[in-house]
Amino acid sequence: MNFSTAISADRKTFKQNHLLKIYLVIFFICWAVTFINTTNRSNWFTENVLTVIFIVSMILTYKKFKFSDLSYTLFFVYILLHIYGAEYTYAENPFGYWLKETFHLNRNYYDRIVHFSFGFMLAYPMRDYFKNYMQWPDWVCWILPVEITMSFSAAYELIEWLVADVFYPEEGAAYLGSQGDIWDAQKDMGIAFAGAILCMLLFRVIKAVRKKG
Repeated sequence: MNFSTAISADRKTFKQNHLLKIYLVIFFICWAVTFINTTNRSNWFTENVLTVIFIVSMILTYKKFKFSDLSYTLFFVYILLHIYGAEYTYAENPFGYWLKETFHLNRNYYDRIVHFSFGFMLAYPMRDYFKNYMQWPDWVCWILPVEITMSFSAAYELIEWLVADVFYPEEGAAYLGSQGDIWDAQKDMGIAFAGAILCMLLFRVIKAVRKKG
């Protein structure tokens, strides 16, 4: 696996990238399983609109820019977390209920896990893109992913509001998954923001340690 930030031109073609092929096969199998098993098809389709946009974007732009294997691994884990949440709705996720019962929590926290993962797992791929395609200054590539995470999180909360209150009000409660928390949107944005900060700090430390070594 390539944990470096080698320039895009040095990275494998899709034909050569066996890891990416494995990820795609596993993803499509899991995606099909979530569709078959879901008890709420309307919510499944609503939740997966962004999934389709993301996958299509990755395919269409692959020849133009190839992320590192580490970035694709982070994408892969995040998207699996998302489609698993979409299978049951985030508020009714079984793993979240297991956490609630095991640790005596006050709610199903699966949605918080995915929001944190949004920041933690997607900040590095953003840095990968800004550094190796845009070729922006190093300090910008460390800071901008954190700022964009907050912006995207806010945009997603606005999308949730439009879907739940304007376009599909009958699916609103299931899609939002706020579980009665009036500050749910703000907490979701905050935890994604914290995840991005943690990701950038972690990789900054790793880079410094590797440089000294």
